[in-house]
Amino acid sequence: MPSLVRKLLIFASVDGLVLQPAPPRNHPPTTQQAIKVDYQGHVGPLLRDRRQEDTAPDELEVHGIIGLFKIATSYFLLSICDREQVAQIGGKPVYKVTDVALIPLSSQADADNAIVSARDHVQRRRKAQGLGEDEYDSGSDDEDEDAYSVTDSLEEEPPAPPTEVKNPITGRRGPADRRTSVAEDVMQRKGIYGRFADKWFSKKGWKTDKRRAQGMSSTQDLQKAMSHNVESILKDEGGPLRPSRPDTLPVETEHLPEPVSPEEIPKALAGDKDNATIALLPKILRTAKMYFASGNFFYSYDYDLSHDVGKQQRSSTVPLYKQFDPLFFWNEHLMAPFIETGQYNFVLPVIQGFVGQRPFSIKVVDTKSNSVVIDPDATSNDVELQSIHQNNSTGSMASTDGDAKTPPPEPSTGKDFLLTLISRRSIKRAGLRYLRRGLDDEGSTANSVETEQILSSPSWNTSQDKIFSFTQFRGSIPLFFSQSPYSLKPQVNTWGSTETNAKAFKRHFAELTARYGSVYAASLVDKHGTESKIGSLYEQHAKILNEHGGMDGKGKKLDFEWFDFHHVCRGMRFENVSLLMDSIGHFLKASSWTEISNDQAKQVQSGVLRTNCMDCLDRTNVVQSACARITLEAQLSAGDYSIDLQNDPSTSWFNTLWADNGDAISKQYAGTAALKGDFTRTRKRQIAGALTDFGLTLTRYYNNIVNDYFTQAVIDYLLGHATDSIFAEFEADMKSADYFIDVRKVRQAAIDRSAGIVIEDKDEDLVAGWTLSVPTSANHLKTATFEEAVLLLTEKALYFCRLDWETEKVREFERIELETVEGLFRGVYVTSTLASRHMDEQKNVGFVIRYRAEPGGELVRRNTRSLESVKNSARDEDKPASKSQAPQATDRFLAFKALPPRTSMQASGDVVESPGNEVEVVQGICEEIAKVVNKTRAGEQVKCSIPGTELEDKTEDEAQTKRLEVEYEDVISLTDAKRSTGYVETLAYSMKKLVWG
Repeated sequence: MPSLVRKLLIFASVDGLVLQPAPPRNHPPTTQQAIKVDYQGHVGPLLRDRRQEDTAPDELEVHGIIGLFKIATSYFLLSICDREQVAQIGGKPVYKVTDVALIPLSSQADADNAIVSARDHVQRRRKAQGLGEDEYDSGSDDEDEDAYSVTDSLEEEPPAPPTEVKNPITGRRGPADRRTSVAEDVMQRKGIYGRFADKWFSKKGWKTDKRRAQGMSSTQDLQKAMSHNVESILKDEGGPLRPSRPDTLPVETEHLPEPVSPEEIPKALAGDKDNATIALLPKILRTAKMYFASGNFFYSYDYDLSHDVGKQQRSSTVPLYKQFDPLFFWNEHLMAPFIETGQYNFVLPVIQGFVGQRPFSIKVVDTKSNSVVIDPDATSNDVELQSIHQNNSTGSMASTDGDAKTPPPEPSTGKDFLLTLISRRSIKRAGLRYLRRGLDDEGSTANSVETEQILSSPSWNTSQDKIFSFTQFRGSIPLFFSQSPYSLKPQVNTWGSTETNAKAFKRHFAELTARYGSVYAASLVDKHGTESKIGSLYEQHAKILNEHGGMDGKGKKLDFEWFDFHHVCRGMRFENVSLLMDSIGHFLKASSWTEISNDQAKQVQSGVLRTNCMDCLDRTNVVQSACARITLEAQLSAGDYSIDLQNDPSTSWFNTLWADNGDAISKQYAGTAALKGDFTRTRKRQIAGALTDFGLTLTRYYNNIVNDYFTQAVIDYLLGHATDSIFAEFEADMKSADYFIDVRKVRQAAIDRSAGIVIEDKDEDLVAGWTLSVPTSANHLKTATFEEAVLLLTEKALYFCRLDWETEKVREFERIELETVEGLFRGVYVTSTLASRHMDEQKNVGFVIRYRAEPGGELVRRNTRSLESVKNSARDEDKPASKSQAPQATDRFLAFKALPPRTSMQASGDVVESPGNEVEVVQGICEEIAKVVNKTRAGEQVKCSIPGTELEDKTEDEAQTKRLEVEYEDVISLTDAKRSTGYVETLAYSMKKLVWG
């Protein structure tokens, strides 16, 4: 594949940012591949050589570009400024993104400030890790030389002083003054002067000693004291922070990306912009920056992380991003400007999920293939990749920590292996717990993760040793359902009819079988309690699917098993998971795994195990690790090696690797490490683990109701699933909606369904239909809550329909004869004054229809099990609101408020957007109603008139007086709305905004 830019320099010029590949050490800079991103967000090649220009006094060295995204009218460049190598697959390094830089594209001054800030932050981070610049920067394009490890720089030879320094007044770089030996020794040397200066002048300084004197042994303790919700730890004092969730991270630490202050945001934003989005801009940028720097994103310059090892395109001339599976391409939307302009060398795809690797050795004891596992590093969770290749030449695996208690096996009797774990999270229905549940109308489920376990030799030489790949899948229950985040044990709320669920259900499994082959669904939810309802529906739909053509419509059956995990494993007897393994053993054996020999796939995995619980986290982790353990034992057994991953304590590294994978996926979805992690790591369930799980549950609860809504909005926006109006919606309601079904499709279907039910006369044709927001009670302009309803217009009547959106049924409807319509007016309709979006008079508009109710006549027909007539009763809710034009006792009115013609979610290809804004929509509806009413009245007058008589003149006069005109009058003005907004309501919103926003 074409080579990607592996390291580049970013500097600001007068007309944009220049992205220039970094030259090897001691080589002059090159601009042949350099590109420019101007301050309007346009990407293109650098048209002139700027090597002789002094336009870049400040530059930032980065390892790749994540993408370019637009907020309001400003553009920002996201780049990888720090990373960590976590694996090598076939000699190709795989990296984890640990820090990112965010550079505004507004002016050279703004970009320069951001570059300097990012560079200083990276230097502080490296210093805290004990890395000098020479240690960190290999100075070569060969990525094998870019692997680096944490060392104690205080004991090494001090690095040479810099040849250039920055003038603090002019900001320009110039030759360093070698006569400043005091500054050189104290501020730059790493000897005793460096330790003295570090104590006096660093941010840690004497505070570290003070903390130790108080019994706080590390920076980790300081983090715990400062943070209200710490979910990540420091590996050791001064080590890198492993953030787990954007909004739950301690922000007062030099190891994290520095928060974006309002001063860093471009001052002048030209063009139309949403005030709410501008107000939230610092939080948006901070969240985006922390999200990509959370340690959950991985990339490789040469290896396609989106496909399993058996589907790699070897010796391909296609750019990496074109090979990449779009399902796992997390920065595809952000990379669109680079792709569209053909700058493929800068398009670096990243995945979200987990990548981990572990070497191990097996020593053959006798000829009967009884083997002993030698763990090369029983204390470290990281792989020393260089030692793997060094030991490969001798055929043995040396201990990476020099532990004499675990000597390596002899070359003649031992075998080295490498176990690699890759989890890929889908970008479809991506997001956070409770805000993304079930599936959407495209068949994509929440928390969909493909996990691949690869067994290989350290050399990855398939001519000598086979490579084995085993893939599993997890995903939410593929039905429409939701749960409230405000309860520790939330009830399951299902949505949609059986037909609607069955359609999306079949689409989900059709895509799974097309991707993996056979599918075995293992559902781990409870058969009793709150989970039983959705579990029963899952089982029911699996039977319906098999009875109606199967997964592919050609009879391919879905294997399904409902395993009540909590019941079978009650009393912390998680070893009973073996009962499930016995049930699915035949499927695992039949579907097998992918086997590669001599660079060819000799065998391909023919099916996938699809596992789920409610969150697809904790119980799912236990079962997936058990399946992986059985498969690994079988793969080694095929090579005449014996291993006991269940009982042998020397195989704890396997449990640790899978537990780390489970923790990573859990943090990305629920904000904490996985529950039941002690069993996954040790194969034992203890009281201490149960107490830990209780604390994690409380932390998840806090995240669910405080942090997740805004983070979800940012995720949807970064993935291109939403427009920036999603932030205005958040500012208005402190929530982000879950459009599991495209609301435009739902609304159109509701109009069609309502028309088919309520229009009984076959000669009565539908003229138009709309979905609108209405008060929950008739004859009211404002109620505590509003709901969506359907208004239908025919040539004879108006039909006002209230729907049960969860069951897709008409709950009740009212037929209004056009002859009874007496008034129609439209205007401003403000129902809340809490947020700026609520008070926008161009977006909060509506109309009111006044009509005459005949005494004793039928008004509303309600649907319980069937539609039945219910006569109007004198209820308090039917009393008119206090307004100058309030109807009389026999008169009624209905108030309608316009819904946004476009939702914040991006439109799909088969959906036609509604034209115009809210004002235009209301105007169009009112004009259409008045036109049909007047046409109907004119027809009635013609029927009743007698030409050439006084009756004809009289009917013409009546027609003029009865003509319906659209009046312009505020439904609820902004002034009236402010008067009706109570102090308690305002205070509650302010408190909520303080916490949520």
